Amino acid sequence: MSTPEPPRTPEQRLRDTLDRLREDEDAWVATASSDGTPCLVPLSFVWHGDALVMATRRTNPTAANVTPTGPIRVTLGPTRDVVLIEGEAEIVEGTALPAATGDAFAAKLTWDPRKDSRWVYLRVTPYTVRAWREVNELADRDLMLSGSWLVPPSSVASGTDRSPLPS
Repeated sequence: MSTPEPPRTPEQRLRDTLDRLREDEDAWVATASSDGTPCLVPLSFVWHGDALVMATRRTNPTAANVTPTGPIRVTLGPTRDVVLIEGEAEIVEGTALPAATGDAFAAKLTWDPRKDSRWVYLRVTPYTVRAWREVNELADRDLMLSGSWLVPPSSVASGTDRSPLPS
């Protein structure tokens, strides 16, 4: 068994989380139907503004489970570097998606679902964000509670451009 690295500070954990939100392309997305049947799927995403934006076919269980809005869980990273996001998802038609958001999605993921009416977007507004690597980070894993960052993103520099959040 390996010895875990020392726990990260909340500021470093937030910095790492924001980097992952900017750089990762795929996440595990969990929803449940009205009768409680779970659905877990990988979806591509872009972090734009203060929300994750994903696309799925409108007939997929993930879209049905949150239509028109509903709870959602999203995880990023491997099991020993987890970012867990709980939030509210809303269905957004491609024609209703702000152009800047659709353009950011298309640029990052090299495809544009706005051109196909079979696809809808999920806009996920987080209300809880937790991040941890090992058991020694569990006690301080909360980065956002009730929709408010516990460490203000403006207080940490992240990514190569050193800006705290995309606009």
